[in-house]
Amino acid sequence: MAAAAMWRKVQLLRPVKVYSVSTSWFHRAAVLQSAPPGPSGFFPAVEGSMLPSGTFTNKVAFITGGGTGLGRAMTQNLSQLGAQCVIASRKLDVLQKTADEISSQTGNKVHVVQCDVRDPEAVSRCVDQMETLTGLPDVIINNAAGNFVCPSERLSANAWRSITDIVLNGTAFVTLEVGKRLIQSQRGATFLAITTIYAESGSGFVAPSAAAKAGVEALYKSLAAEWGRYGNRFNIIQPGPIRTKGAFSRLDPTGNFEKAMIGRIPTGRLGTPAEIANLAAYISSDFASWMSGAVIRFDGGEYVSMAGEFNELRQVTPDQWNVMEAMIRGTKGS
Repeated sequence: MAAAAMWRKVQLLRPVKVYSVSTSWFHRAAVLQSAPPGPSGFFPAVEGSMLPSGTFTNKVAFITGGGTGLGRAMTQNLSQLGAQCVIASRKLDVLQKTADEISSQTGNKVHVVQCDVRDPEAVSRCVDQMETLTGLPDVIINNAAGNFVCPSERLSANAWRSITDIVLNGTAFVTLEVGKRLIQSQRGATFLAITTIYAESGSGFVAPSAAAKAGVEALYKSLAAEWGRYGNRFNIIQPGPIRTKGAFSRLDPTGNFEKAMIGRIPTGRLGTPAEIANLAAYISSDFASWMSGAVIRFDGGEYVSMAGEFNELRQVTPDQWNVMEAMIRGTKGS
């Protein structure tokens, strides 16, 4: 690429004094940008709910994958804001522990429903149980997901199905089951799907997830156009890297990849579950009632950082820019 070619010319024309022999520019960038948030950081994470107390009073929120990670954080925030939450996943013991903890903190009941989103009959039974407990939901967050890193040439048919069944089929089964019942009851609701920034671009080594998440986005944009007339909104959040135990244990088992991620994020840090929870609550609230069919990239600038052809020039020092500027000014003709 042009940027890389120019960088090589600078390297040949003058020795690089800035970096030690043992430190590559990439690792240097990671160190420079990974300072912990605080007084010296430009973009510290803010904890706590941004919406007014009672925003979701008398509303029911249904969150798949609500027992851990981002799902737990979103449940915590919605419950704190007054929602009666129903969380679902396959692991009933994990759900119950989370529900008890959040209920004791917020004072609002969190219900649990065991559900394997890959099974449409199980989804139907789950929604039956939710209707008995709380009635149909006002907020539906499709957060249940699965992923792992793997070279595509090593993928088996079962490996492909294990991801696409949870992410794409699971989201479709939940959305269609709840949506049909809402339409029949002449009630509207807001639907939110949690995808990823590489749903837009694709990504090697996570092909099943990329394909499935892209399908979820197409589904939600389609339904935003079709089901708005029934009072339903559909929106999408594309998170960048956010540290959660479950995801990082499968996507970054050695811990080394986290340094690379921070190095390419312009805001210099990973996201936090609380930040996603605040964004999800806003999109799902009446404050965002005119938002539908939207895809919100929420990644600290990582996507645009990786996309720009010349963004690697961030490594060039002021002295090296002087050399490059002289070279550019000295260029004759086209």
